[in-house]
Amino acid sequence: MIRSLDGKSPKVHETAFISEAAYVVGDVEIGPYSSVWPGAVIRADMGKTVIGAYTNIQDNCLVHGDADVHIGDHVTLGHSVTCHAARIGDYCLIGNGAVLNDGVEVGDNAIVASGAMVLERKQVPSGSFAVGVPAEVKGRLMERHQEMVRHTAESYVKKGQRYKANGL
Repeated sequence: MIRSLDGKSPKVHETAFISEAAYVVGDVEIGPYSSVWPGAVIRADMGKTVIGAYTNIQDNCLVHGDADVHIGDHVTLGHSVTCHAARIGDYCLIGNGAVLNDGVEVGDNAIVASGAMVLERKQVPSGSFAVGVPAEVKGRLMERHQEMVRHTAESYVKKGQRYKANGL
């Protein structure tokens, strides 16, 4: 479901897939070949939310911030992620059930592990991975991790286009 709020309507690129069971409201932009899956909520009522190209917002995610939210290109928000982050860079993976609190910034090519909680206004540097509650940076990504991030984003582009082609 795509809804306007206070005269601001979501702008969804024609190649993006938005599940009919997702809720997208307000000042939202969704880029080419991105996908938003069932149960996901993207609520831009406090600031603008921009989701880049080739990005997937999986089932039951919540994207909402106390100000603008920017999610880059080739990003995966795994199932049930709560994202109040200010910025997620390009080529990132946020694992299932992770929580990114208000004002969090995640650099390019980074991973936040499943179940991790990144506290308010913290930063996850580019090229790193963070785990735990509260999340701590545990090291640098290796090439195989970066390849997994790319592969996951690419697989969701294909899934989204498959659903779109089937009229879903």
